[in-house]
Amino acid sequence: MEIFQQFQGFDWDDANKDKNWHRHNVAWWECEEVFFNQPLYVHKDDRHSLIEERFYVLGKTNNSRLICMVFTRRKSKIRIISARDMHKKERKVYFEKAKRDSKI
Repeated sequence: MEIFQQFQGFDWDDANKDKNWHRHNVAWWECEEVFFNQPLYVHKDDRHSLIEERFYVLGKTNNSRLICMVFTRRKSKIRIISARDMHKKERKVYFEKAKRDSKI
């Protein structure tokens, strides 16, 4: 994906690692895994991009856990803002897009 060509890793702070774990039981390594698995759908989050450009992503972990994340860019790194399990509507969108994008 074109957007990811500009990134060189992840930018984590302890507060955000802990926040995602305590609120949604999503570990930091699961967040990173999502970016390396397909299908991965990234959309600009214009509604919440007032101070900085934000994106949301629908993807899955190595164990096929379906995750919705919001992230921004910090210099050349991905900074995760929040991560949680996909809601029912998000899962529906994810699977519909995956079916359309499938070459089978």
